[in-house]
Amino acid sequence: MLILFDIPCYQTIDYNLQTFQGKVINFDGSSFMCVYLWDEKTKSIVLSSFFWGYVVTQIPSGQLAQKYGGQRILFWGISICSILSVLTPFCAKIGGWPFVCALRLVQGLCQGSVFPCTHNLISKWAPIKERGKLGTISYSGSQLGTALMLCVSGEIASSFMGWPGIFYMSGGAGCVWGLLWYFFASNSPSESRFISEEERLYIEMLPVPSAESPKDTNEEETKRKLPTPWLHILTSVPFYCCMLAHATNTWGYYTLLTQIPTYLKSILGMDIKKNALLSSLPYWVMLMLSYFFLFISEVLRRTQCMSLSVSRKFFNTVGHWIPMLGLIAMGYMTKENETLAIALLMMIVGMNAACYLGFHLNHIDLSSNFAGTLMGMTNCAANLMSIMAPLAVGFIVTDEKNPEQWKIIFFITAGFFFIGNLMFISFGKFETQYWNDPKPVIVKRANNRSQNSVYMDTVH
Repeated sequence: MLILFDIPCYQTIDYNLQTFQGKVINFDGSSFMCVYLWDEKTKSIVLSSFFWGYVVTQIPSGQLAQKYGGQRILFWGISICSILSVLTPFCAKIGGWPFVCALRLVQGLCQGSVFPCTHNLISKWAPIKERGKLGTISYSGSQLGTALMLCVSGEIASSFMGWPGIFYMSGGAGCVWGLLWYFFASNSPSESRFISEEERLYIEMLPVPSAESPKDTNEEETKRKLPTPWLHILTSVPFYCCMLAHATNTWGYYTLLTQIPTYLKSILGMDIKKNALLSSLPYWVMLMLSYFFLFISEVLRRTQCMSLSVSRKFFNTVGHWIPMLGLIAMGYMTKENETLAIALLMMIVGMNAACYLGFHLNHIDLSSNFAGTLMGMTNCAANLMSIMAPLAVGFIVTDEKNPEQWKIIFFITAGFFFIGNLMFISFGKFETQYWNDPKPVIVKRANNRSQNSVYMDTVH
């Protein structure tokens, strides 16, 4: 079983960069922590530098995972990123914000491997009936890491370590994870030393073949390299429906997480950033609801109430259209509705967890052989949206205290949620596509005393 917890959570680090910059903090009564009085423009550059690299490596990471295995690429990506997190305070001290920008750029390049490699591993390790379960458990780790760090970051910053301790603790946790991952994780069941033969056979007896054949007939291990069918992918309507659902979901998700705190403070007079528990509450709600939706999906699967396609559409609709309605309602909140506004925020973010059982797994439905590459492509497009969404807010909301301008933002985001899911449930497909399993042309040649099968060409 694959369980991936995203321990070095850089959303949390972004939050703390905004929270502790420009503040002089006295911890022992005699010495002061080193702080950096960066202006808002500099902080925006520092915070965005991570995504400059993150977008770039999405597609290459999918290709590398397909060629060398998700375990290896993910190990190096997380490990390097965690070490750089530990070095962040030191880089800030010796080089100021340009060094921090360069460091976060490299971190983004490394973190770009997480989603494509995870999808690659799930496609290898998860039988069809358990994809929803393992996918939800794996991806819910990001909410767990974020919620935990938001809850403890204030305590760490007020300890003898000060604000650098946030980077030491999160980076150190990532390094420990890397060691465990290196020794216990494997690219595929056939490479694992920690599962029984019965379990391996159960996992590998899939109707959809793997991109790597475990053994050749002559008992020499041979990897079957399948060239990525770029033309078929780029002309696939179901793939574009999955990409659109991913991109619109990310637009809404990042609009909520980056702009709702400003909206609550400017319109409703609530500063949730000063309350660590309240800041982390949306992540806790999303984590709990992800397991609630997983329970519902397991019940539906066992009772055979829904087919796979209906299940994907149902959960994707819950994850898109209920938040859509919540966003429309959020635009009409006033200072007299503080409690209702917080409840709406929890509902909007929490319901988004249903998408783990919707478009999030559609890449594997379409092509288990190229799931990592497909995830890299859609996640690249989605993270371009995460960059564009705050820019759109800055262009439209010229007066943060104007509720009508915020209402426009909420209506636009709701429209994205509506269109993304409408296209997904109307034109999306949930069965393996014909281009997933190219037919190899086998050429045999003599090699010492045996003949090895060499895949020289591929016909789609």
